[in-house]
Amino acid sequence: MSTDRTDRTDDVRAPHPDEPHSESTASKLNWLRAAVLGANDGVISTAGLVVGVAGANNDRQALLIAGLAGLVAGALSMAAGEYISVSTQRDGEKALVEKEIWELREMPEEELEELTQIYQDKGLDRDLAEQVAAKLTERDALGAHAEVELGIDPDELTNPWHAAWASMASFTVGALLPVLVIMLPAPINVYATFVAVVIMLAITGTVSARLTDAPLRPAVLRNVIGGSLAMAVTFLIGSAVGVGV
Repeated sequence: MSTDRTDRTDDVRAPHPDEPHSESTASKLNWLRAAVLGANDGVISTAGLVVGVAGANNDRQALLIAGLAGLVAGALSMAAGEYISVSTQRDGEKALVEKEIWELREMPEEELEELTQIYQDKGLDRDLAEQVAAKLTERDALGAHAEVELGIDPDELTNPWHAAWASMASFTVGALLPVLVIMLPAPINVYATFVAVVIMLAITGTVSARLTDAPLRPAVLRNVIGGSLAMAVTFLIGSAVGVGV
């Protein structure tokens, strides 16, 4: 009977051929969050900058300088911000894992009982919970406890460099759109930038919703409305400043 149970357990744990298992779900979501946030911020902030400048002085050289400066500064800022933020998260995860290592070394029986009770709370009866806890502890004590107690995979801690590069690259790609479109002849360049940015924001909202199985309509509306308001406000401010000058 024990052999059959082991075989069934192995079958359940075998990964489906269509499912990716090279990275943890948390790591993928972290990378996705940084990429989507970077692209949206690149489009909106750079579009707001160049449209605002165009409202004051629709000169191609001034627009190019402003757009490239905003692109470089924004990309570096996003990368630094993501690196610091995710590094802080990673430090916290490492501290929790180190604490778990100490507890497993100093109080293994208490930790085994804690794991047993967790599986009891999940609906297993006492005997089965003890068997599962003992088997998982024997196979990989740290992995079993870290996953169940902390929701952390010790081998797949969040990577600050992944988030930083993803954020910087996506910001750059997003920012390039308004920088290029605003170079069209005036005054069509402002209207073309509005249209191009709205389309881009609809696309990024759709992609983020599809990849995270979130509702499509709210994700797209948030992007489009927020970006449109940002461009409208900066254009009005730029126009007011330009008139004053």
